[in-house]
Amino acid sequence: MIFMKRSLPHRTLTSVLAAALFFSAGAGVARAADPEPAAVTTDDRGYTEIATFAKAVELIRQDYVDGQKVSYHDLIYAAMKGMLSSLDPHSQFMDPDDFKDMQDDTRSRFNGLGVEVAVRDGLLTVVTPMEDTPAAKAGIQAGDQILKINGTSTEKLGLQDAISVLRGEPGQKITLTILRPSNKEIKDYALERKEIKVASVKGGQLLDAELTGPFKVGYVRIVQFNEPTADEFAKTLDNLQKEGMQALVLDLRNNPGGLLNSAVEVLGQFLPPNTKVVSTQGRASSQKHEYSTPGGGKERPYFPLVVLVNEGSASGSEIVAGALKDLHRAIVVGETTFGKGSVQNVMQLPDGSALRFTTAKYYTPSKAVIQGNGVVPNILVPLTPEQDRAVAALRNNDKIQPSDATSTIKSKDLQMMRGIDALKGVMIYAQQTSPKVEAVKK
Repeated sequence: MIFMKRSLPHRTLTSVLAAALFFSAGAGVARAADPEPAAVTTDDRGYTEIATFAKAVELIRQDYVDGQKVSYHDLIYAAMKGMLSSLDPHSQFMDPDDFKDMQDDTRSRFNGLGVEVAVRDGLLTVVTPMEDTPAAKAGIQAGDQILKINGTSTEKLGLQDAISVLRGEPGQKITLTILRPSNKEIKDYALERKEIKVASVKGGQLLDAELTGPFKVGYVRIVQFNEPTADEFAKTLDNLQKEGMQALVLDLRNNPGGLLNSAVEVLGQFLPPNTKVVSTQGRASSQKHEYSTPGGGKERPYFPLVVLVNEGSASGSEIVAGALKDLHRAIVVGETTFGKGSVQNVMQLPDGSALRFTTAKYYTPSKAVIQGNGVVPNILVPLTPEQDRAVAALRNNDKIQPSDATSTIKSKDLQMMRGIDALKGVMIYAQQTSPKVEAVKK
């Protein structure tokens, strides 16, 4: 096969490569996005453009000074990385190892620092540091901008390349140079990669009566939406109901999202079956979907609900907060969320690599666009950097004494306190009006 390629005239080889690239690429796009017939055409202009690309590949292979860097595999992979990264910050080409890492993410395990990143305004930005990970324990915060990784500027580093550097074998040291926009501070963080297993549902408990008064208010934190999240969350609610829970605080702060189906199933714990909670719309008709809560689930009491969000709440957590807010099922408290509301399709290629590219945008039940806007809370409660650090430290320290946790919440976690106050107000109002409602009924 190699001999035959070398025997072909240069022009013929270019044409063969162009044709192969064109027809394989066209098929891949059709499978991935299933566009309208007019969206993808095999006209002469398309063929000419891909022939130009093939010509460039052959010229580089023929004359580039370093012959070790010009294999077809390396050149085509580099081209696909550039092609996907040029579309938007969330589209990317994944080699087989990267694709496997992405699959591991949805199963709540991977190796790395525990920091979710995205490109925002051209800068590599922390979406959220995940709980109980090296990044969170070091004090890295949502919104931090990563200027350097191991002393190398991230200015021209693609998103997938940055992720590849941040992840890797446990035990290796990584130094991040961070700019914190809130105070313009630049600081180096020396971190060590670890094997990370994320518990997606944490903190299920009744809050201290010192915080809630005569009411039994439950608290649950969803760290991210993975395969086991919905089942774990349902079991946690079962336990809280057995303890007499009257209202719930659902904490989605610093939740970077995850699986859409998982987020929809969690919404099914609060909303009637077959309630539309999110929709998607893209260029192709196949990307127009409506997602509704599943049927056949356990019926739960209509208890008062508060959802806590912040700048680190993204994607799936924005879908949950947006739906509960729009459908008037919850009071959303905190800060405007990250604004990551686009749909990425992942299509595996024959060699085990994959394309991940944006095909649609998410819309809340009221047709609000999440992408770039985020979800605005009903009650806006910003935290100072000092308060944010105290709350993060509390979330990442399971050994703290309950009395100390209560003290920290009262003095530092203003979002939690405003949420509890809102719930208490709802329950007090319900107590005062329910006898009058009964009297009217009689």
